Amino acid sequence: MRNMRTLTDAQRLQWETDGYIVLEGALSPDEVAFFSDELDEVRKQPGYEPRPGELPRGHYGWVDHADDLDADGFMDRRDLLPYHKAFRDLIDKPEIFDLVVDIMGPYILFSMSQAIVRASTDIFPGYTHTDGGEGLRRIRVSETSRPIAIKAMYLLSDVEGRDAGNFTVFPGSHLRRFPEDNSELNPHTPGAVQLEGKAGDCYLFSHSLWHGPAPNHSGQGRKTLLYNYCQMFVRAYDLGQVPHDIVEKCTPRQRRLLGDLGYEFRPGSYFYVPEDQKEVIYGTAA
Repeated sequence: MRNMRTLTDAQRLQWETDGYIVLEGALSPDEVAFFSDELDEVRKQPGYEPRPGELPRGHYGWVDHADDLDADGFMDRRDLLPYHKAFRDLIDKPEIFDLVVDIMGPYILFSMSQAIVRASTDIFPGYTHTDGGEGLRRIRVSETSRPIAIKAMYLLSDVEGRDAGNFTVFPGSHLRRFPEDNSELNPHTPGAVQLEGKAGDCYLFSHSLWHGPAPNHSGQGRKTLLYNYCQMFVRAYDLGQVPHDIVEKCTPRQRRLLGDLGYEFRPGSYFYVPEDQKEVIYGTAA
């Protein structure tokens, strides 16, 4: 088994206290440029996009292309893995995945891929929420517990100053009942922190952390990639079943993360994991 990276003491303290960490330079400039160009092409192709007014909140429907074809216009595309091998390889990019495993342990699944472009506009006010819906926000773990689910958010645009589409967090909100006074939260509520960053930086954060996008008045779209990881007993966001056409193109570790246990589903699958789970996640088979 190879030696995997682990959190520094400072990163672990921030994770346990605040519910997120910032990883600078997770993507190289070439990778940033590549993924940014790919998103420009993805928006022109068929895929899953939200359909407000047509589908229930949080549901995505199949469309021929994004509603806004401007490279800086709004886009919210799910299930990126079929578009390019690079999206599949990002699942277990060592610089980030090693830390995901250090935080979550080896009994995990990859559960969602998403590309979001937040357009610069005076109309969108921003919002805050927890991932996993109303249920997960009511499940809070201790500082030393493995999280149920976390997300990696890669910046493909520089985010400077306030109200530039910043990823906004309420540090520590994953550990307590929040908001405590039942008030409506927004990116300007006292306690909110609008994070700045450079293209290539990555934020790792807990699903139960209150977070969301700030308004974007920067004059440019804010491009991001988001990759989700959950404990194996949790249902994946995007993958209703193992996507065989994609799995065939993946490494053994990527296949396992996509839910391929090496056998057909039967009762107990994903709750009691394969005997080689640690070897696949930690080992050189990846």
